[in-house]
Amino acid sequence: MASRAWRRPPGTGPARRRQFLLIDSAGKPALVIELTEVAVVPISVVGDGFAHAEGRGYADAAAWRAAHEELFTSPEVTAYLGFTPVIHDGTLVVTQRFRVVGDEAGSRSSGRPRD
Repeated sequence: MASRAWRRPPGTGPARRRQFLLIDSAGKPALVIELTEVAVVPISVVGDGFAHAEGRGYADAAAWRAAHEELFTSPEVTAYLGFTPVIHDGTLVVTQRFRVVGDEAGSRSSGRPRD
C-alpha cells in the first residue's frame, strides 16, 4: 500500500532510472531492470492497459484490482502492516514500469520498455 510504503525518507523508494537486480526462484541473478516510470495513483485510475502489462493474465483492471485487494487484505500482509487496510477508490498504490537492461550473464541490452 502506498501510504505505508511511502513513509520513508525521500530517495529511498523506487525512482525513475533506478536499476534493480532480479533474482530467480533458485536465488540466482536473472535480470537487471531499470524503472522507466513510477507513479503514486488512486487504485481506481489503474486501467486495463496497466493490468494487462503486469503479465499475470488479468482480463482487465477490475480483475487486477480484485487480486490486489485480496493480497493487500491477506492475513500475511495484515500481520506485516499491523492492521487490515480498508481499500476504496482513493486508496493510493505505487505503479511502476520498467525495461530490461541486462540479463543473468550481466550483458547489457538496449531493452525495450516493459510495462
